[in-house]
Amino acid sequence: MQALLDQADGASGAAGGNAGLAPAVSPPPAWPGFRPLRVRRIEAESASVFSVTLAALGGDPRSAALGGDLRPAASDGAPLPAASDGDPSSGAPGGGLLPAALPGQFLTVRVPSEGGGPSLIRSYSLSGPPGGGEYRLSIKQEPHGAASGYLRAHLRTGDVLECAAPRGAFTLVAGDGPVVLISAGIGATPVMAMLHTLAAERSPREVWWLYGARDGTEHPFADESRDLLGRLANAHRHVCYSRPAPGDRQGVDYHSRGRLSLDLLCGLGLPRGADTYVCGPPALMRDFPVALAASALAPSHVRTEIFGAGPSLTPGVTGASVTPVHPPAGPPGDGPAVSFARSGLTVSWSTAYTSLLELAEACDVPTRWSCRTGVCHNCESGLLAGSVDYSPEPLDAPAEGDALICCSRPREDVILDL
Repeated sequence: MQALLDQADGASGAAGGNAGLAPAVSPPPAWPGFRPLRVRRIEAESASVFSVTLAALGGDPRSAALGGDLRPAASDGAPLPAASDGDPSSGAPGGGLLPAALPGQFLTVRVPSEGGGPSLIRSYSLSGPPGGGEYRLSIKQEPHGAASGYLRAHLRTGDVLECAAPRGAFTLVAGDGPVVLISAGIGATPVMAMLHTLAAERSPREVWWLYGARDGTEHPFADESRDLLGRLANAHRHVCYSRPAPGDRQGVDYHSRGRLSLDLLCGLGLPRGADTYVCGPPALMRDFPVALAASALAPSHVRTEIFGAGPSLTPGVTGASVTPVHPPAGPPGDGPAVSFARSGLTVSWSTAYTSLLELAEACDVPTRWSCRTGVCHNCESGLLAGSVDYSPEPLDAPAEGDALICCSRPREDVILDL
């Protein structure tokens, strides 16, 4: 997930899950907080995308973290494990194997800022193969991206990055039916991990790889994706370049001039009832998943992940119509009282909601959010009274007297400064 938390890095609304349904639940993180991982390789994937391969620490029990801080290593040097059945079972930061990420998940990293300011927290999708003892992040360097620019300029092989455990619910679901992987730009990264998994399993499933880029210089993973598709018995590939360069070869490097569109997909003979995964910038994501779900293709599931700047970073605060607050629809809950102090509304908690954020949205109480998984702290709100429980546990605890409403539920009557 490219720079989930950074407007300058193309902040994402992180809309993982099934379009039109309640957000999918991310597996619990494999370890709390951050642990250091060693940079093994840095590779250019395109003119603007580079990959960083990370492995568990080994050797000196104290390692210089990127930015010059010395931090105790939280690893005994054990390698990251090969892919398993997808169960992110526990692996303690102090030793033992780290569970493999699910294909499509992301890592959150702590990045130093220029001038010695507070560290930047950013999330990047894992794009590499399952197993192999490594994690591979792929990052787009945005023109004014604080974190991506710092990493491109300063990160070197051997450096240490502090990383949280893999998270995210935009993941490949096991099955026997056809799979359609649709992406554009840096949105290729999570679906690359899915393609790696399908190829490693020699999956007999029908697999479609549909990708859009500006031209060949902005086409990451071109050879890699072609090779992976070649390992599958029933694979199809269609690449669109919106502005092909003179050296780009139609029929070899790309197939169609223009952008990915529903009309194009309908003409390709995609299988009905496919599990479909869509990831890309707002131009692709604005209407495409909804139109696809309503099309004659009738996919059984459309799962999405948004890359780039999107309006959902602050829904209800900016860019949204104002609706008076109100009790949620349906029968009242029988749980603790939840009071939204600024809105002057008190309602009873119901287990129909997975978080206080969902309850606030059901009441049209203005909120701030982005990740919905306890990573970004955009939803951090004043907890004026009461206490909450977290699921999943946030990467970092909120400030004293605050709560992260995206991943919390009331333990008792609560009053929120909303």
